Amino acid sequence: MRLLSGSAKVAPSSVHHPLFARCYARLSVSAETRMGMAGVRERLLAGLSGRVIEIGAGNGLNFGHYPDTVAEVVAIEPEPRLRKLALESALRTEVPVDVVPGAAEALPVKSEAFDAAVLSLVLCSVRDVPRALAEVRRVLRPGGQVRFFEHGQGGGTAMRLTQHTLDRTLWPALAGGCHLSRRPVAALREAGFTLGPQRQVMMPERGPALPSSYCVLGVAWRPDEPDAR
Repeated sequence: MRLLSGSAKVAPSSVHHPLFARCYARLSVSAETRMGMAGVRERLLAGLSGRVIEIGAGNGLNFGHYPDTVAEVVAIEPEPRLRKLALESALRTEVPVDVVPGAAEALPVKSEAFDAAVLSLVLCSVRDVPRALAEVRRVLRPGGQVRFFEHGQGGGTAMRLTQHTLDRTLWPALAGGCHLSRRPVAALREAGFTLGPQRQVMMPERGPALPSSYCVLGVAWRPDEPDAR
């Protein structure tokens, strides 16, 4: 069931990366086994229950890993080709999944409607990270949790310089708006979430480190008090 909100609207068609979407769809499927992403998805989603919103669902590879304790997933995906693939993936899952067009900065759902939110390789590409996280906080019930798996700034001085240089030049245009040097954990803290356990993950786990290799897997919570924003 789609729950419309009064949030400021951002046109779903404003995100359109057809070439990147085709490449991502192929590479992400092979990464499930070759890079161990399937195991990461299992750890990311283990133990969730109730109503869940997944922001930036991509081609829906998380859907098959949701436990049967989840009553419903509302999956937001703005890119048309990826959303079509996510719809196809939703038809093959046992947990009910509703794939919805929308932008992270203006989620088309009611406030305090979800028990948990899932952020999986999405904060790197949203246009306005603070606004997107304010929306996550808005749609979570007090005490609701955020499960996150994100990549960002990491490595030594040379690697961080490489990340910043790529972000200022060709990388976002080639990679669907992705940025390599963002700091997702710091962004969650600054947005008012309470941080829980987290662990650093290298993707791939073996082989040379890439600018996109520095990942973090963890959990955060919206504070228990009603949101005064």
